[in-house]
This record gives sequence, C-alpha cells and structure tokens, in this order.
Amino acid sequence: MNIHEYQGKAILKSFGVRVQEGIVADTPEHAVEAAKKLKEDFNSDWVVIKAQIHAGGRGKGGGVKLAKNLEEVKERAEQIIGMQLVTPQTGPEGKKVNKVLVAQDVYYPGETEPKEYYISVLLDRAKGRNIIMYSTEGGMDIEHVAETTPHLIFKEEIDPQLGLRPFQASRIAYNLGLSGAAMKEMTKFVTALYKAYEETDSAMFEINPVLKTSDNKILAVDAKVNLDDNGLFRHKEYAELRDESEEDPMEVEASKSNLNFVKLDGNVGCMVNGAGLAMATMDIIKLAGGEPANFLDVGGTANAQTVKAAFNIILQDPNVKAILINIFGGIVRCDRVAQGVIDAYQELGNIRVPIIVRLQGTNAEEAKKLIDESGLQVFSAILLKEAADLVTKVLAEEA
Repeated sequence: MNIHEYQGKAILKSFGVRVQEGIVADTPEHAVEAAKKLKEDFNSDWVVIKAQIHAGGRGKGGGVKLAKNLEEVKERAEQIIGMQLVTPQTGPEGKKVNKVLVAQDVYYPGETEPKEYYISVLLDRAKGRNIIMYSTEGGMDIEHVAETTPHLIFKEEIDPQLGLRPFQASRIAYNLGLSGAAMKEMTKFVTALYKAYEETDSAMFEINPVLKTSDNKILAVDAKVNLDDNGLFRHKEYAELRDESEEDPMEVEASKSNLNFVKLDGNVGCMVNGAGLAMATMDIIKLAGGEPANFLDVGGTANAQTVKAAFNIILQDPNVKAILINIFGGIVRCDRVAQGVIDAYQELGNIRVPIIVRLQGTNAEEAKKLIDESGLQVFSAILLKEAADLVTKVLAEEA
C-alpha cells in the first residue's frame, strides 16, 4: 500500500528519523497558514510547496515549487492544488492533486555546501534478505544513475538473524564520503531508517534525497513508502492511511471483494484462479493476438458470488472486447464458477462482449453442461488451445 510523502515522513519521525518538517494543506489559504506556522516554529522564511500524489518525479511535472513569501505561497498553492499532474510515473493521464505539503526550507547557507544522497531499504527476493541501497547521487532518478554510473550505487545486505549491525551503518556513511559530525549523523539516520522499515512491515522505504545540511544535519527531504498489505493486520493505524482517491476505482472495488486485480491496457479481460494460471492465461491471450486488459485472480476458494463480482469489475472497462475465463477446479468447484458466470450474465443483461469459458477439474463436466444449457452467448472450451483459438476467432470478428 502506497502512502503520501507527508504520511511517510510522520512514520519516519516516530522512529527518530530526522525529516524536513512540513504541514499538509488542501486549500491555498491553509497553505498560507502552514507557511506562517513554519516561520514561527522553525524560522523558515522560504517554503517548498509539494504536490501530494502517489508518484515520483513531481518536480519535473511542475508539482514542486519554491515560495519566498506568503504571496508566492498562495500563488504556488493555487497553481498546484486541483491540477492534473503528469509525471514519468503517472502515465499521460496524470493524477489530480488534492493536497500539498508546505515544507520548510532546509537548503540554507552555512559552513559547508548542502549535499544530496539516495538511500532506500527493500527486500532482495532472490536472496531472501533486506538490502540498503545507497548512492552519492541523490536527487536524481536512481534508474539513470544505475544505467550511466553503476559504480556509484552501493548495496548493504542485512542478515535477517542479526539485523543491521553498527559497523554496517558506519560503512554506509563512509562510502558516502562523510566524516566527523556528518558521519555520526548519517550512522544514526541509517539505523533509525532501517528500524522504521522493519517494524512497520514495509515493502520499501525510498528517501531521495537524503540531505546533509550546511551545518551537518542529516534528514529526509522526501519519503516514498510502500507498506506491505500482508502486514497491515498488525498495524491498524497504518491501514487507515490508505487514500483510495489515488487508486484505480476498479482495483478499489476488487479489493473490497477480496479479489487480486490489476488493470492493464489491453482488450481481453481474463478471470482465473491462481497467479501462475493468470500469467499463463495472459500469455495465451497475447499469442492469440490480443492484449490482456487485466490481471484478475479470484483465488482458490472462488464461489458464484466471487465470480459475479469479478465479472462486474471486468465489464466496467470499455476497452474489453472479449473475456476469457480460465478456471482449474482443484479446491474450487467448476460448477459453482459456471453458476456465477450465468448469474452475472443474467443480472447484467445485454452483454455484447463475447465470453470464452474454459473449466477443468472438479465438476468440469457439470459446469460445461450448465453453460451449454444456459442459452447464453458463451463459448465453452475444454483445452487451453481451444480457448486460445476462440479468442482469436472472436477478436477477428470484432475487428
């Protein structure tokens, strides 16, 4: 589950990670009041107005602006709040900005020049261990750094039994070229950051940039946090941070029915049970000349109600020109799935999208009989190749 920058920073701060202070606002007037508060509490004459959406690259799209006085605060907030912000991570449609973070200026002059770094904590699935990935090239797209200067990216592998050791935190600070007070500050920062990552059951913490200020403080200027959905039952307070307005409405509806759903850009909807079968079905769709419109796994205990809910969600996509239902009945009974298809078809009525149903396993024969005798315009298949051929046929007829 992705959360906003201001929410991520609040979590980090609760674990002792120093962050760029800020106040969230949903109107230009609230932004002005926030700037006044930052001036009062942190003597921050200038502030940064930062769009709060679940995507990176906000500055490139005009979603991060510096304001030098209260008039500029209001002007910048008016420009950003309500805009459709397009970044490299949003796609061409962009995302609407509903709120901004008014943040203190931390790039003040001092004894040394401010310096930006990159630090993230995530799971290396191949090794089954957490890693801390870091670089001296903060403030840049890490993908670009990896492509052009891979020697500037370092990784620290964490033993799951021992956790982050003090010498590893010190090594990270050393590899970043720090010494003296700044090195001590970075060591504490990394230690607190890793503790936050572990104890919140997160999938990723990405801080870009981590800033060394002109007086050698180390703090998080940004925070991209992804919480592991599977751990949210242990963190009810974090589950409440979910912002459904940032998610695809179809995916939100699917999650309420406990369906694993991801919307894609293709023309063939697919409904399966099991992630592996879903991937195979998507491959079959592409081989047949189509493009998957979604990934939808109804799970191993699918019943008529689950299938009906899945059917409704797929049909909300206007790009869907055909639907392939591919169910292997192990735990789930094929006849129950077939009944769900029939119920959904009859309930929705006037469905003009051709439907191919391939059911194999428990009660597959009974399921095929139900479909064949339903009188509905549903194509039944036994073999996967048959289903693929039917997809090719209906797509050709739709073309």
